[in-house]
Amino acid sequence: MRVHFKRSYDEDIRLFEDWRRMAKYAVLLAIMIALPALVSGYFLGEVTLVLIYCIAGMGLMVLAGHTGQISLGHAAFMAIGAFSNLWFMDQGMPFLIALPLSAIFTGVVGAIVALPILRLSGIYLAIATLALSIIVEDIAIIAEPYTGGVVGVFAPPIEFFGTMVDRYGTPNLFYWMCLALVVLVTLGYVNLLRSATGRSFLAVRDSEVSARALGVNVTRTKALAFGLSCGVTGIAGALYAHFVQVVNYESFLVLLSINLLLLVVIGGLGSIHGAFFGAIVVGLLPQGLSILRDFLQGTVGLDISAYPGLDTMVFAVIIIGMVIYEPLGLYGFYMKVKTQWQLFPLARRDMFRRSKSYLKTERLR
Repeated sequence: MRVHFKRSYDEDIRLFEDWRRMAKYAVLLAIMIALPALVSGYFLGEVTLVLIYCIAGMGLMVLAGHTGQISLGHAAFMAIGAFSNLWFMDQGMPFLIALPLSAIFTGVVGAIVALPILRLSGIYLAIATLALSIIVEDIAIIAEPYTGGVVGVFAPPIEFFGTMVDRYGTPNLFYWMCLALVVLVTLGYVNLLRSATGRSFLAVRDSEVSARALGVNVTRTKALAFGLSCGVTGIAGALYAHFVQVVNYESFLVLLSINLLLLVVIGGLGSIHGAFFGAIVVGLLPQGLSILRDFLQGTVGLDISAYPGLDTMVFAVIIIGMVIYEPLGLYGFYMKVKTQWQLFPLARRDMFRRSKSYLKTERLR
């Protein structure tokens, strides 16, 4: 097992631990860039959807994974990002201006909403954000001049310096655009965690009482985390609108909020990698179930399409299994396997045994 000896604090917070890790990410990025030449158009569309889920997952990970605030209403902010982006473009703004404006608008709305909501915690915060998601669904119907009401809004093609980028017309360009935004959001997220603001998020997550003792303004930190989380989620909503071409209130139901929460839990709370792992599962699991359905019907003669709600049941089984057997998610499982492989044959069976712990400072809540 190779151990990196750190000689200064700068080495502890630098972007890549060493050149080997940087080379791994460079190879992965090169493969992703070359993916349109390696796969079919259908699979490329599914990967594009996974990339959009990655951005939404990172948005929720800021709040749930690194600040410790559970939200069941992030589909509402995807809706705000989508409708505001389409409205800005309808006013004649180019996509390069409309996208950051929609992210800023969504973030500001999220920060304003956070001030009263984040006075709650635990299950009460989850219920409040769930109610917010339901309210936004009704607002999307009422605000017909901006959202199209029940009919919805059609997404116009994106133009980059005279080049049209369309989900179906130019799928390769749309995929590369989503990939570029994923890279930018990831770099911003990593640098956020290296800053004092990111460390204040972690302090609030671990213990609000201890964070106050260290001089952290907990209310402001929570509001900032909520605003940043909503802004990033708004970017995902804008891309999702251009991905599906037409959106209305039914595009951002409560089920989408639950899927986003499942994404970060399955992938691994408190890890940027977990957002990517969870996006792969949430984005590709429906297609995997469709393949399984066709296989069972063709070989065994079993038609599982007659059982509605199968996708929801599978998600429920996965989340229950993760909470019971692997609370650190897929990324936690990957790190355990990696560590055992590196320590072989010195790895012990109980080296990852969970132990009960209780932070006494939390009694003061």
